[in-house]
Amino acid sequence: MLKMKRLSETYDLRVFTETGDYFGNVEESILTKNKIFGWRIRAIKNSVLARVLGSAKGVIVPHQLVKSIGDIMIINKAAIPSYSSDEKEEI
Repeated sequence: MLKMKRLSETYDLRVFTETGDYFGNVEESILTKNKIFGWRIRAIKNSVLARVLGSAKGVIVPHQLVKSIGDIMIINKAAIPSYSSDEKEEI
């Protein structure tokens, strides 16, 4: 049976990648018309996202990369930002 969840219940959900890495917490949902466009995920200390982003506060994950929402949110590991060595040198 499909369980419905209110959008207000998704705030501060813990977000994990499909491989089990802690990604961060849901800060906000982004809506377009009547559909969810994406999720703003806040980087939390000791999360994969905080290690990758450094001083940035978070990222926006498109809704297409969300695999499941329940007590936690599970996202595709493709949502993890990656930087090439060329981009790191420019910073």
